Amino acid sequence: MELREVIGRRRSIRFVRPYMPVEPEKIQMMFEAARIASHWGNVQTLRAIAIHRDTAPQEVLDNLTAMVVGWQLRIAPVVIIWYLDPDAVDDQADSLRGLVKAGALGFGPQELKEKTLEEKMIPMFASVQDFLKGPGLSEIDCGQGIAQATLMAYEQGLGTCFLGSPNSEGILRACGIPERCRMLLMQTVGYPAEHWEAGGQRPRLPFEDLFHKNEYGKPYPRSQDVIDELTEDKMFTRPAPLPDRMDELDYLQSALNLQAPGLL
Repeated sequence: MELREVIGRRRSIRFVRPYMPVEPEKIQMMFEAARIASHWGNVQTLRAIAIHRDTAPQEVLDNLTAMVVGWQLRIAPVVIIWYLDPDAVDDQADSLRGLVKAGALGFGPQELKEKTLEEKMIPMFASVQDFLKGPGLSEIDCGQGIAQATLMAYEQGLGTCFLGSPNSEGILRACGIPERCRMLLMQTVGYPAEHWEAGGQRPRLPFEDLFHKNEYGKPYPRSQDVIDELTEDKMFTRPAPLPDRMDELDYLQSALNLQAPGLL
């Protein structure tokens, strides 16, 4: 499957098959994709724990709660807890040295690059270390890793959905994750029980309202040729709701024994 088609199919799959375990190898592939994602300074603050429902301690399962649609956590065979370890910044100097040795940072004679790194760059980053440990840049780069893992999941025929939780501290504690860490997201993973279009392309704001050229207020030019090419490559799917979506939802509610009506 081409990358454009994978992206087009990568939408939240909320209904998965609770009876069908996800192979550990497929979760590993997701983690491998996340591991090689770009991260500022090669620091790699992204971490994760995969909770397999059939083997996880009950205390961990009991702490998996979400703001809404908590039933997704109850039926998903795997829930990945994505979190950030700010103390990875403590090893930044060695990470930067690794980049220089790999030829990924700077240019010119190797000796000069190493001298500049030790005398200027490392002290500069060390002076703002506390700032770099705070929320911001690391979360953005962790998002890149999570996005790559998600594309890998869809490449393997899996469906995923992201959830937040008011019980992030309880989840981290139940999993034995150090207090210094910050939870990012929970990601349910399983084999889809619903059609891959999941009712169709969800509503999005107009392209012209989101992207600008050179300055704010000047929409980035949108070529119809590009839209046609991406449509042909199946990156764009039919707009929601699809004609049979409501019937599909009724069927899924019954098949998965989801008792509570509405959104929760």
